[in-house]
This record gives sequence, structure tokens and C-alpha cells, in this order.
Amino acid sequence: MTLRTQELEAKDRAIRVLLADDQELVRRGFAALLASEPGIEVVGEVGDGAQAIVEARRTRPDVVLMDIRMPRMDGLQATRAICGDARFGGMKVLVLTTFALDEYIYEALRAGASGFLLKDTPPQLLIEAITAAAAGDVLISPTVTRRLVADFVRRPVIRPGEPGPLDVLSDREREVLTEVARGKTNAEIAEALGMSPLTAKTHVSRILGKMNARDRAQLVIIGYETGLVSPGE
Repeated sequence: MTLRTQELEAKDRAIRVLLADDQELVRRGFAALLASEPGIEVVGEVGDGAQAIVEARRTRPDVVLMDIRMPRMDGLQATRAICGDARFGGMKVLVLTTFALDEYIYEALRAGASGFLLKDTPPQLLIEAITAAAAGDVLISPTVTRRLVADFVRRPVIRPGEPGPLDVLSDREREVLTEVARGKTNAEIAEALGMSPLTAKTHVSRILGKMNARDRAQLVIIGYETGLVSPGE
């Protein structure tokens, strides 16, 4: 089977989602919500991080909705295990939690999570986040984004002209990275910069390689830490 065939089949099938939360009522609520959404299929429910890893291997979901505070193994450890193991085939993890604590946000993103949402997130935003994660994009709730920006304001950044990690990028790649750091999808980047979505995707792939970044979430962090994107933009 060719890569093109696999991509076409992936577009035609539902996004497979695994739910990991130690509160059964919460899991049931998310399951009921997602079951009513065309194009999404819930393939399993588990109550801790260790079970999430086992069930992820068995069911091969596209996206894992991962709570943080769980018994036996928490969601951060499970996220790190899933995102850091090539045997999971690029499976995406979307972290949902009641607690918007800074250490949770950074640990989740650095562990490889493709998004960070609070459990009181509106249903439509949750659906958008699942779709974005499955497509390789990143969606972080506005509340969490404000906390990230506030923290980056307090950090020293690499000023223009100083040697830094962005030196390996071309001018065009810097423009693309700027749009990625603003949270835009490939289609939105293409529209903003006057290129095709395929060209935007190619640029993002090259930037990931040059920056040695695991995913778009890390590119967002790099964009802020290097001062490429300013808080308030």
C-alpha cells in the first residue's frame, strides 16, 4: 500500500479516539459527546495511564484524550511513553484537565502532547482540537494560551541579530514558523503567506527537521522562546 493510498483511506475513515480518565462519569460524558459527532469513533475507555498505554497498543487510536491526575501512572508519564515511542506510529495525545497549572502545561507539551484543553472547554472546541490533533496540528485552549503568553513575557528571549536556533532557517521558513507559533493550520498558513497548503506542509516538515522538534507544539514553544512571536500578537 502506497503512502498516498494510506492518506486517502485516513481521510475516508473516522478519527479513532481513546479516552483516559479515572472518573467514570467524565469518561461517559465525553464518550456520549463524541459518539454523537460524525467522523469520530470512540475505540476504548481506561482509568489510568498504564491502561492507556496498553489500550493504545491494542486499539491503535489516532488521538488519545488524556487526563493528567490518574492513579498508578499519571497522564504526563503516559503521554511521554506514547509520544516518545516510535512503535505507536505517531499517535497523538490531547491533554484535558481540570487544573490549568503552569507545570502541567509545560510538561504536557514537552512530553509531546498535541494540545492542552481544560475540561470545561466548549464541546465544539474539543471537536476542533481532536480534528486538529489527528491532522498533525496543535490546538491549545485560549485560557491556557494566555497563561503561556504571560509566562513567556517574564522570560528572557533571544534578540534579533544574536546567534540562536533560528539561524538554520531561511527567511521563508521563519515566516512559516511565525504562523505556526500563532496557532495556524497549514491551510491558514497557506492563505496568509500566499502559497499552497501542500507547500505550507512541506515547509513545516522541513522546519521540524531543522529545529529537531517532535511536533508543532514544540514549534509553538520555540516561536515564543526565541522572540519570533511576541505576546499579544
